[in-house]
Amino acid sequence: MNFIDFHVDTLYRLFYRLQQESGDLWSNQCQVDFNRLLQSGYTAQMFACFLDLNKPFRTGCCYQDVLGMIDLFDSQLEKYKEKVRFAGDYGQYMDNKAQGMLSAFLTLEEGGVLEGQLERLDALYDRGIRVMNLTWNHENCLAYPHRPPEFQKKGLKPFGVEAVNRMDELGMIVDASHLSDQGFWDIIRYGKRPFMATHSNARALRNVSRNLTDEMIRALAGRGGIIGLNFYSDFLAGDSLGKVEDMLRHLRHIMNQGGEQVIGLGTDFDGMELQPEIKGAGDMPKLVEAMERMKFSSSQIEGICHRNAEEFFRRYWESTPPV
Repeated sequence: MNFIDFHVDTLYRLFYRLQQESGDLWSNQCQVDFNRLLQSGYTAQMFACFLDLNKPFRTGCCYQDVLGMIDLFDSQLEKYKEKVRFAGDYGQYMDNKAQGMLSAFLTLEEGGVLEGQLERLDALYDRGIRVMNLTWNHENCLAYPHRPPEFQKKGLKPFGVEAVNRMDELGMIVDASHLSDQGFWDIIRYGKRPFMATHSNARALRNVSRNLTDEMIRALAGRGGIIGLNFYSDFLAGDSLGKVEDMLRHLRHIMNQGGEQVIGLGTDFDGMELQPEIKGAGDMPKLVEAMERMKFSSSQIEGICHRNAEEFFRRYWESTPPV
């Protein structure tokens, strides 16, 4: 089985060496590396440039830290170019897949690094960023995050609307994960292209603000978007272990609300404090085995693992950009 994952924080961990992580993107002590991705059958992995605006920056500047993570990513792709290649759109992904190469996409998890400068979007696109979260967990120049509760009714700021419009023009996918409820609806209101919630689950099953309501799931599906299932235990059931059975409950619920094509994988590996039952990229076949045991159809399993993501890439990057 092939796999495509919309969100991991491995690049962040290796750039900051938070717990003295050793190794590189080929082999490391994290939950994800190129070697395990290839051994498990992945055809694509999205690597997030993440940073916390409330913590010290390695370079002293949030934007420069992002550029540093991109430099690390680029150097790793050059070093392992016989096995892994950059992908910036559907065509590049399909070319890489045809040659048996792992595609590495680059994303940004914290739109606040723009610091009100729209030209940085173009610069980041030119450096390879193809997906951007408007917020992480802090208010920024674009929008408000999902917490505290009083932020839920606050949406995109004027600069956030500008940024969404420019992302649509560039072909940089808007990511609604971490965003306030009103921010989500403002993407529906102001955006013109399909968008993602790269690592979010169903609020009807686990009532936390990071998850999507049924109405949101249906609206995102109606826009041609896609959701990545998050493996973090607090977004699945609130216990200390991200159980596979809870993952399957969320998968079924999201499909029931938005259709079978609306769901993919956004594991959040290397970005969670607690280890799920599926402990890393090397364990992903366990998810397939569990879906088979619970009578998911072969079409549903293939869709969740990779085909829905491929169709989303085609739908997004082969569509005519809005005028």
